[in-house]
Amino acid sequence: MSTSLADSTPRFRSTESAATARLRRTYRVLTGNAAGTSEKRNAVHLIITDRRHLANDVVEFTLRRPDGARLPDWSPGAHIDVILPDGTTRQYSLCGDRWDAHTYGIAVQREDAGRGGSVALHNMPVGSTVGFGGPRNNFRLAPAARYLFIAGGIGVTPILPMVRQADLLGIDWRLLYLGRSRSALAYRDELAPFEGRVSLHCADEAGRAMLEEWRPADAETRVYACGPTRLLDAVEEWDAAPGGFAPKTERFAASTPPPSTTIKFDVVASRSGASTTVRAEETVTAALRRIGVEVLTSCAQGVCGTCETDVLSGRPEHRDSLLDDAERSAASCMFPCVSRSLDARLVLDL
Repeated sequence: MSTSLADSTPRFRSTESAATARLRRTYRVLTGNAAGTSEKRNAVHLIITDRRHLANDVVEFTLRRPDGARLPDWSPGAHIDVILPDGTTRQYSLCGDRWDAHTYGIAVQREDAGRGGSVALHNMPVGSTVGFGGPRNNFRLAPAARYLFIAGGIGVTPILPMVRQADLLGIDWRLLYLGRSRSALAYRDELAPFEGRVSLHCADEAGRAMLEEWRPADAETRVYACGPTRLLDAVEEWDAAPGGFAPKTERFAASTPPPSTTIKFDVVASRSGASTTVRAEETVTAALRRIGVEVLTSCAQGVCGTCETDVLSGRPEHRDSLLDDAERSAASCMFPCVSRSLDARLVLDL
């Protein structure tokens, strides 16, 4: 899942199978087109019960069911889909108390130059209702001897529950939290009890951070980072220590924009046997919908993981920002909202 994925916000892909992911997605709202603004079906709604100003342009929202019933459990790194009254869907990281089974907490940074989701939420008062789906987790916290967390601005939202989890388990951890100024850093009060483990770096006080100084030299440390593209690009350039782990990142938006045109190919939906040609100017998702095969999507940028689909035949051309190198080589799944095919024929488990 923070500011929205689609507005300029976070994702690392879950290790769960595509089949399991599809079961998890039964909780979420079905949307009917790639833009995520179609008619909502079977929507579950939440009420905004509280708003809290956290930092410059950042507001925390507390959400609960209208009947006060229990909400689905979640784990550090998870996000939910928030469906606005006009049908627009955005993803936000859960950053509240995950032991509170009746409320969700999200923090939203207002992006006046974004696509409108964050502005709409900021304009919604207590008592307003939104649809929701999930939770889903593409940024899971894996076991480790120690952790290095790196958060840039609103990227602290998926990191905060990880910090709490590591501390609860007594695992060694550090956090580098970067921002333009102290007034732009949300959740400083919540991080205050961890003095000594948290390093705040404000550009207006200390200039640009020297990230290389934070690169782990041992094979026991796992790195989790969330924030702006430039920060994550720098972290992803770190080579893992021998026998260690590559950094895991969650992005605000796709790391590399897909080409505007490409070659055409055929796609087959194996369950129905329906097939069509994916034209150079359209996505796999759009082509399938054109022949009546529904594909669940949300961000339509290869960032959120909603449309993960098993590949039964053919080699996908991956254009997402979720899969790691091993997963891309395996070619067993793809995200049809952005990815395409290297072969003339692609068969999907749809």
